[in-house]
Amino acid sequence: MNTTELAAFIIESVGQEENVNEVTHCATRLRFILKDRSKANKEALRNSDDVLAVVESGGQFQVVIGGRVAEVYLEIVKQTNLSQAAATSADKSQEKVGIIPKVFDVISGTFSPLIPLLAGGGLLKALLTLCVTFGWMVKESGIYISLSAAGNAIFYFLPVFAGFTLANKLNANGYIGAVIGAALLEPNYTNLLVKGAAAVDIFGIPIIPVSYANSIFPIFIAVIAFSFLEKLLKKIILKDLQFFLVPLVSLAVMVPLSFLAFGPFGTYVGAGIANGIQVLLSFSPLLTGAVLGSGYMFLVIFGLHWGIVPITLQNLQNGGDPLGPMKAGSTFAQMGVAAGVFLKTKDKKLKAIAGPAAITGMMAGVTEPILYGVVLKYRRTIPYVVIAGAVGGALGASLGVELKSYSFYSVLSIPAFAPIGLHVLSVSISFFIALALTYFFGYESKGAVNKNQKTGNAADLKNANNDDSEEIIYSPVQGKRLSLTNVNDEVFSSGAMGKGVAIEPVEGVITSPVNGVVTTVFRTGHAISVTSASGAEILIHIGLNTVKLKGKYFNTIVKVGDSVQIGDKLVEFDIEKIREAGFELTTPIIITNTDRYLDVIPHTLDNTQEVLTLIKAKFVS
Repeated sequence: MNTTELAAFIIESVGQEENVNEVTHCATRLRFILKDRSKANKEALRNSDDVLAVVESGGQFQVVIGGRVAEVYLEIVKQTNLSQAAATSADKSQEKVGIIPKVFDVISGTFSPLIPLLAGGGLLKALLTLCVTFGWMVKESGIYISLSAAGNAIFYFLPVFAGFTLANKLNANGYIGAVIGAALLEPNYTNLLVKGAAAVDIFGIPIIPVSYANSIFPIFIAVIAFSFLEKLLKKIILKDLQFFLVPLVSLAVMVPLSFLAFGPFGTYVGAGIANGIQVLLSFSPLLTGAVLGSGYMFLVIFGLHWGIVPITLQNLQNGGDPLGPMKAGSTFAQMGVAAGVFLKTKDKKLKAIAGPAAITGMMAGVTEPILYGVVLKYRRTIPYVVIAGAVGGALGASLGVELKSYSFYSVLSIPAFAPIGLHVLSVSISFFIALALTYFFGYESKGAVNKNQKTGNAADLKNANNDDSEEIIYSPVQGKRLSLTNVNDEVFSSGAMGKGVAIEPVEGVITSPVNGVVTTVFRTGHAISVTSASGAEILIHIGLNTVKLKGKYFNTIVKVGDSVQIGDKLVEFDIEKIREAGFELTTPIIITNTDRYLDVIPHTLDNTQEVLTLIKAKFVS
């Protein structure tokens, strides 16, 4: 699907816009807070080639789609009235969510908008380190100073950015949250950090000078407290006066309290966590590294890995993060599995998944395509990631490797670690252990059926013992038939969505091409999917780019889950008005699970009822 169609499909599948309280995104997944998760069509999402996985974790309904996530998110916002703004109290979900999922939801909601900036800034700092190390640049040069400022800005002013996103997440005023963070970095306060500066107090209580640049825990505590204060102020202050009194009172109360209590307390919390990690490392670096290295993959699967980000940032503020090398062991192990599958498999489609996923992981440090496209699909590889991640994590921890600037764990971010040589050693061992295990021991469970491996030809299959070696798909609409290659849309003409045929309709009625069940009904009515009784998944896309009509001129007659027979009406549409609106009515009929079949044969004669013949493959292990 193109971005517009995928956004419309996802909106439909989560139960329509009315079922969504909030939607955000991180590097690879859309994170929905739904009013009623039972209304979401998880199967339709999971069966889509454009969706890597659906994960329910931390009170969120997460749709993993990979690198297109930012584009799809923007398209969802464009097609709906949804945004990152949280729902009003009247619209809150009725689901009860435990305290731990709520904490992870708040943390991920705070950092998700900032992750691209943190990753980009951290990678820029790593590349600058590499340039200085090899003598390509000197720290005194103008280009180094300017690029260093660009890389450092997101970290130095992190209290400002986190204050904004956290306040928004808590339904409070994000700009007040940002100003509270900015106050912690304002020169009148930072001058107190200068050696020899006079001590000051507030009402006799001394201010403890602490540097809040790069910090995260102080602003978290301050903004959480502010969110409660703002709710109280809105209850007791007249609405006509809230415009200026709520910001006035909030800043007048929260900034002094941040200097006196929240800031120092948050600093101590962060230091305590960092010290606790050091205690674990001093007790047994091997054990600590092995546990985190082996288990980090599961945190990523459930989207809980963002909960470690505040700890990582706190450790970086203290000079270096020892957790980074341990997590990197797991990340490179996943890359090794993808590379091993790519080298091992002879299936072209699987190669097309594993190869790009491995490259994405190596270059960007984003491994969700590997996890959902390879590891969870071929679960025999899970122990490979656990073993290789444990070895790499234990080695990185025992060698004293640390992350020096925030970044994802990739080949390009290697300069962000020190010592670089020891980091390369530990992640290389993780990578090659996972690759070797995958290549030599295989990626499929013993005795499992690989649906991508087919034997025989059409003639053999027709003579096979099974009586249903073919399946007929009947025409869902009357009209002139075209080859998919003649469709004026590359997504369809290239066969990226599957094999099929196209029809130029002469009447505005779509009927069921099979006996089966309606599996997807697009909110805009421009497309519908039906799954036959024997498992053929048929997408009928009425016109090209007709999603832009937003449902105008379409009338959907059925709903998801309805049983249908050949010839039952599915959708009615106004041919003339759609043409007058400037849209082509070429209607592709696509078998979206084409890989299940040995061949998909189109019938191009207009006077036949049959439109496609599916030649079923005899699958072998």
